[in-house]
Amino acid sequence: MALTQIKFAPGVDKQDTSVGAVGRWTDSDNVRWRYGLPEKVGGWQSLLTDTIVGVARKQHAFVDTEGNRYIAIGTDKFLLIYFEGQLFDITPLKTKITSVVMSSTNESKEVTLTFSAAHNLESGDIVFIDNVTVPSGVGLTNAAFEDKLFQVTRVTSDLIAIVTGTQSATGTAGGGSCDITPYEPVGPAAQSYGYGYGVSPYGGTVQGAATTALNGALLADTAGTGGSGTAVTVVSTTGFPTAGTIAIANELITYTSKSATQFLGITRGAKGTATFGTSNGQAHSSSDTVTNATDFSGWGDAVEANTITLEPGLWSLSNFGQVLVATIANGKTFTWNAGIAARLSTRASTTTTDFPTTNNPTATRVTLISPTTRHLIHFGTETTIGSASTQDDMFIRFSEQEDINDYSILATNTAGSQRLQDGTKIMGSLVAKENILIWTDNALYTMKFVGAPFTFGFEQVGTNCGLIGKNAAIEIDGVAYWMGSNGFFSFDGTVNTLPCSVEDFVYDDADTTKGQQITAGINNLFTEVTWWYPTQGSDFNNRYVVYNYGVTNNPLPMGNWYTGTNTNSIRTTWIDSLVYPKPYATAYNSSGTGSFPAIIGETGLGSSVLFEHESGTDQVNPDGSVTTLTSFVQSYDFSLQTDQGAAEYFLAMRRFLPNFKILQGDATVTISVADYPADPNTNTTLSPFTITSTTTKVDTRARGRYAALKIENTGASQSWRFGTFQADLQPDGRR
Repeated sequence: MALTQIKFAPGVDKQDTSVGAVGRWTDSDNVRWRYGLPEKVGGWQSLLTDTIVGVARKQHAFVDTEGNRYIAIGTDKFLLIYFEGQLFDITPLKTKITSVVMSSTNESKEVTLTFSAAHNLESGDIVFIDNVTVPSGVGLTNAAFEDKLFQVTRVTSDLIAIVTGTQSATGTAGGGSCDITPYEPVGPAAQSYGYGYGVSPYGGTVQGAATTALNGALLADTAGTGGSGTAVTVVSTTGFPTAGTIAIANELITYTSKSATQFLGITRGAKGTATFGTSNGQAHSSSDTVTNATDFSGWGDAVEANTITLEPGLWSLSNFGQVLVATIANGKTFTWNAGIAARLSTRASTTTTDFPTTNNPTATRVTLISPTTRHLIHFGTETTIGSASTQDDMFIRFSEQEDINDYSILATNTAGSQRLQDGTKIMGSLVAKENILIWTDNALYTMKFVGAPFTFGFEQVGTNCGLIGKNAAIEIDGVAYWMGSNGFFSFDGTVNTLPCSVEDFVYDDADTTKGQQITAGINNLFTEVTWWYPTQGSDFNNRYVVYNYGVTNNPLPMGNWYTGTNTNSIRTTWIDSLVYPKPYATAYNSSGTGSFPAIIGETGLGSSVLFEHESGTDQVNPDGSVTTLTSFVQSYDFSLQTDQGAAEYFLAMRRFLPNFKILQGDATVTISVADYPADPNTNTTLSPFTITSTTTKVDTRARGRYAALKIENTGASQSWRFGTFQADLQPDGRR
């Protein structure tokens, strides 16, 4: 018989069934559509031999007046500069604390540092140590501590603990001393929820709360360590009250007494924090952090649901000319001047020469620079500057024009303020073509320069279209695209709901309570907007969805969308190819150990890799090794079309002609069949087939009421773009 050509429209349709999605592809990974044809995405390679400590949450590329290019990278712990293939630490520092007492314990890697006053440090904070004199006679050296970074591992009101790394003390002694310079804290790595206690900078702890670590695992039951008894075993109970409450992750455990290394008389899952629907506690691994929760403010009646959002550590990054303006979410604003000679050895600060921010608010959700009027704008900020307790999540404050440190509202200047009404908090902002766009959790506003006496005019242009997370919106060519808690939207002067052929697939499984971790990125080389997001049960981003806004040759009622789950493809930040010729992005490994900045005794911070995209065919890692980048696309279940209708007859496929526009290496083609829509597809006896550039035809034996096509690659150095699918299809009975 004559060959039948099966046609497929670009993109993926997951709103329909695999039979109902006629003429569409139904699944994909690491595939994009170009000229209407599916192809494997380009590869990526690491730009550094180092990996970054922590999870990167923001990238910002800019150029100084000499033409030097930079990328500012904000993580949950650091602010870094990427310049000419190297990383530089410009994280702002807090005030140095001098004459801190050092003490050691025999055969322990832990060193305690005792302060004469409250230190306001928390477990996980980063500290720089210098001017070191170690306790004598304990086998430790000054060089092991001098001019090095450490992670705080345990905290009481007047003491912190650090880990020496591989060096254990040979005796117990005090009398040592050092100076400590804490890094400005940013926030936790992941977004989570609390259970009714007071919120602090890390959302749910209190300054100076004692911490220790589990010495043995806890099971999800009512018992103690190892699933037996009524005791929780830890490294040390020093600093904890005789009786009280401890917190491990989101579980509370009460205890009636303690020994040196155990909490006794325990009750698991206190105050509604047990595993949902049971009286059991939650599972915890050995070495998990244990925090004194006895004095947490607001502990009250039992709750059965999460009630308090604990947002991750985020940054706002923008430019005032060649000066980087960096704001910690719900914290201070700092500047870094790329125009000075010692820029790479100078840290971001509130007192940067000629560009101070000492008069800026101290608690702001989001900042940006108005590029045409050069105002520094604070969104979700303090009504009284310098008083963090007055932070209003819907309040906006902007500086004098050309002066990012002047907020005096006078008749003779352009500084001012405004409060928005629709929503509970400002989520994000972007500079668009003619406006500044401001999203709350429910609405979209425009902010436009109007001159004296009001400076800026504000207009609400949409409702029920709020932004799900600070970094979930992107703008290109005057059009903004964003992800809300209930759908995808665009703004080109009018708010539009984006018809989405994968909407249910995304939202049925997305963890929208972790919206602040979602990141959006534009790849203008291929007219793509991508959102990376976490699913239910995942602490970090683990899926992505793509909208191709540039497909105009084949209009589709549900848009041109595609999805993916390949772990190698998940990103936490993205910048488009503007300052640099290709897109740059970061990937996070929660179990990794970063190498920059070097931290002694680092535990549990994870690592990020900076990649250049659209380079090669695979993933090139920091150590030079190659990870194969696999890809696939799956078609709808097509049937034989006859005068009696679709699927009236079984089809028999005798052969097909492979047609690839591009084929580097091999591709694998699989034909699967099913007798009824409810039946699972099964591969034909001869599938899969390996296709090369010289393959002209493939003989096969496929029989079923429905057939589907899958194209994929699983090997390194492979790339492909599919063309058309032509097959010899014959009717083969009605049974």
